[in-house]
Amino acid sequence: MPAQIIETNPAAFAPVKIDPVTLDIVENALRNARIEMDATLVRTAMSPGIREQGDAFPLIANPAGKMIVGQFGSFIDGFLRGFDGTIEEGDMILLSDPYSCEGAVSHSNDWLVLLPVYRGGRLVAWTAMFGHQSDIGGKVAGSMPIDARAIFEEGVRIPPVKIYAKGVYNADLIRLIMHQTRKPDWCAADLNALIAACRVAARRVEEMCARFGDDVVVAAMDDLLARNHRAMKALIASSVSTDAVSFSDYICDDGVGFGPYKISCSMQRVGDKVVLDFAGTDPQSDASINFYLNENMFKMFFGIYMIMVFDPQIMFNDGFYDLIEVRIPQGSLLKPNYPAALSGRTHALGRIFDILGGLLGQRTPEFLCAAGFSSSPHLMYSGRDTRAGKNGEWFQLFQIGFGGIPGKPFGDGPDGHSLWPGFTNVPNEFLERYFPLRIERYEALADTGGAGLNRGGNGILMSYRFLAAGTVSIHDDRWFTYPWGVNGGAPGTRARKILEKPDGTQTIVANKLDSLDVEADDVLHFITWGGGGWGDPLQRDPALVAKEIRQGLVSVAGARAYGVVVAADGSVDAAATAALRADMAAAPKPANDLFNFGGDIEALRATCLAETGLPAPKPPVWHHVAIAAE
Repeated sequence: MPAQIIETNPAAFAPVKIDPVTLDIVENALRNARIEMDATLVRTAMSPGIREQGDAFPLIANPAGKMIVGQFGSFIDGFLRGFDGTIEEGDMILLSDPYSCEGAVSHSNDWLVLLPVYRGGRLVAWTAMFGHQSDIGGKVAGSMPIDARAIFEEGVRIPPVKIYAKGVYNADLIRLIMHQTRKPDWCAADLNALIAACRVAARRVEEMCARFGDDVVVAAMDDLLARNHRAMKALIASSVSTDAVSFSDYICDDGVGFGPYKISCSMQRVGDKVVLDFAGTDPQSDASINFYLNENMFKMFFGIYMIMVFDPQIMFNDGFYDLIEVRIPQGSLLKPNYPAALSGRTHALGRIFDILGGLLGQRTPEFLCAAGFSSSPHLMYSGRDTRAGKNGEWFQLFQIGFGGIPGKPFGDGPDGHSLWPGFTNVPNEFLERYFPLRIERYEALADTGGAGLNRGGNGILMSYRFLAAGTVSIHDDRWFTYPWGVNGGAPGTRARKILEKPDGTQTIVANKLDSLDVEADDVLHFITWGGGGWGDPLQRDPALVAKEIRQGLVSVAGARAYGVVVAADGSVDAAATAALRADMAAAPKPANDLFNFGGDIEALRATCLAETGLPAPKPPVWHHVAIAAE
């Protein structure tokens, strides 16, 4: 039964014709309110994941719950369909269970706050924000167990509940929730930060309504949605073919020895609509790499990708959703049956962007991007700080790392950058101040980006020296498959993780693991993947390659992938470069170099141990999982 929205004023909003100036003012006021939500969060949150890295996502929506400004698309419509209760003035909702909101949040660490904004007895807007909580209980610190077999192992699950009911705060409920986490101080502060951010945005909406009138603000939001619909309709007509195209990519493994897992998607324009069909995607995993992909979230991902590639001037909002149809097979990796584990879903989430790039560029290779959005590397480190003066106090780090962003039609991929534009790194000084570790190296690793006319971004090498014994968990991918290159570009390099003991002994460890014990003075070399290259490397300016050698982004040996030879003084050896490029150009080329995957899956299996130091994952074994009742 859908939620029942209670309004004491039954009058409908009057239709109003909005002039362009007013529309522009309302639009930018909403944009600024969204930015203010982020600023409020940063100033009041405590966990490094939210405070330092920005792992939180705000939105402001119209009365129907359609996002006007934000990033992920609306979280609200799935919640409204699944919440069997009333929404009244003074209410505020908290939830974290992905199965209760159709995957609008995709694992239980993401806590979502929703605030209905009322004026004069009528609902005029929604503000909402979710953020990743560093710990919500469960079997491992960080609450993202690799080997979980059900969501019950991943910590507290919060169904849609009212933390404020008609303005009254439910302190006992919050006390119960905080009792489940290893870091109640962080969780409480971060929850209060989400609440404060939503209230700030609500005040800004109320101020706009007071200035322009409720009818004008609501009509302006409708106009912004309609404008986006018109723009996306034209963009789809010009950029998406009526002929079906399809693309597949892989999650390397599930962390318990099986993989890779295939994600397939086809795309076709039917009339004014784009149909995106994930038929052919592998069944759900027994482990936690399942990603409950909300259809509206994927529509927003598709729209953002289209806009950024083809027309960045368009403001993205939910206005175009009826132009896209998304089909996801029930029981698949992207729509697992309850109670499948979801805590490792970050790899499939990142891979969705690579798949979009592979789909959208096939008919227009000049717009094709390489792979490299691939994942969102996580490191968790926890234990008791036994150093002098620390008295064995509990510490717990959750940190998101960055890989190489793909080469693209209009330039190189950034080195060591998040797939989410707003994410930033945790400053090394912060890490060393608050956790028992020292960052000994933090650098873009030369030659890890795929060679191309436009180079793929380099991966990052981050070396952690642990100063206290503890436990480490790692979530990463792209260690078995390569971030592929396009249009003649080379793949980026794979991710690697190396544990070095004080005596210098090094061991290659898995890219997905839980509960790795480390001792004081152990060093973890955390190496992320590089982005794929775009275009023929032999067309890259030799002077630019020489400059990147000086910058430490390309090595002298790595320059040969571009057909570039440098002299002892660092300058380009023009004659040797011309000769090398002529030899490389004369070498046989594949019949179709649109995509360079670095080899098919069976070839990668055969060479995996020699190339990565890790055994190849075993082919997955599928088990039928019936839909369970919640």
